[in-house]
Amino acid sequence: MQQPMSLGESFIGDGVNAAHVNTVFGHRDGPAGVAWATSLASPSAGHVPFVTVLRPSLPVKPLTLFVTKAAPASDEHGLLVWGPAQAGIAAGVADALADGIITLQQADTHVIIAAVWVNPAADDAEAVYENNRRSVRTALENGIRLLPETQHVIAARNSASNPFYTPKAAVV
Repeated sequence: MQQPMSLGESFIGDGVNAAHVNTVFGHRDGPAGVAWATSLASPSAGHVPFVTVLRPSLPVKPLTLFVTKAAPASDEHGLLVWGPAQAGIAAGVADALADGIITLQQADTHVIIAAVWVNPAADDAEAVYENNRRSVRTALENGIRLLPETQHVIAARNSASNPFYTPKAAVV
């Protein structure tokens, strides 16, 4: 029996160099594999999914599709997406494999889709790299462990906030 598909999320870092990564992890022969192949074959303007590599001709395992959440806003932004963000995603997936979050068997039977946010105002390549590396590893672990726990979601419902908005008054 195949392990179910897992979905993960992680936000790491502060300011314009923070990383927000969502992951889909599942068997190549299941819905994750279909979504992976469909996404790779269906680029759209500004959003060209690509296979994440540790270096040219060395794709990370499990094969990981990098999908941008924001179209490159400038040449500099594009370089941060294709350079340090991609390298961070590749290294973070390899970390998850080395740490046993993903099993060695799953390296050849599963795929990952990583939806990656790189802020157009990002300005520190090393921070973009490190934040994406930590964020994808955390998102994969969160997905596989089914985190967050449901009671934490219910407990936080009246204190919703994010780096871009915090409500003035809590909803009761």
